[in-house]
Amino acid sequence: MVYKTVIFDMDGTLLNTLDDLADSVNYMLREFDYPLRTVKEVGDFVGNGVERLIRLAVPAGTPDEKILRCMDVFKTHYAAHMQDKTRPYDGICELLGELKAEGVKTAVLSNKFDTAVKKLAGEYFGDLLQDAVGESDRVRKKPAPDGIFAAMKKLGALPEETVYVGDSEVDVRAAKNAKVACIGVTWGFRDKSVLVAEGADMIVSHPQEIITIVRSGAKE
Repeated sequence: MVYKTVIFDMDGTLLNTLDDLADSVNYMLREFDYPLRTVKEVGDFVGNGVERLIRLAVPAGTPDEKILRCMDVFKTHYAAHMQDKTRPYDGICELLGELKAEGVKTAVLSNKFDTAVKKLAGEYFGDLLQDAVGESDRVRKKPAPDGIFAAMKKLGALPEETVYVGDSEVDVRAAKNAKVACIGVTWGFRDKSVLVAEGADMIVSHPQEIITIVRSGAKE
């Protein structure tokens, strides 16, 4: 194996969480009599943590005190409804099973709040992932490399043997900041052009292509 450790983004990479995120955002907006957002808009807002998501979703100029209240409403609703419509992307469970069978270490790193990351990782993937890291007071969110470093330390991984997999510009930047290789995926919340512009090392359109890269270091 060229890569002995694979660290994945969650939203838009392992799990299609967009409908549940949009539902919780719009529940929060209704509570405060704000205009609702489309699923596409919410997808564009996702990737930089919950605070950034809420700041983009609410009307411009919303005071910080009210944004904090909005975040509390969103988090409470999302914690109760994060699995209503969320599902793994096709081929992801098979990919994780194959990586585990071949002795590759795996983890998930997300800018979603830590309790949600751990819950979703456990519910959908169980022991197919060896670690799950989310946004917290201890780990700066991506594109800071902190989460990648934390997962690598937990797994005993070397930078040159680690690859990070994600669907957004934030993921590419985080990988570059951690000085690890990056695979961009096209089935998530961003267009392929975004990954190309950010300089992803490799871009794939199906999970099975990741196996080839892990084995050989390049796409066939």
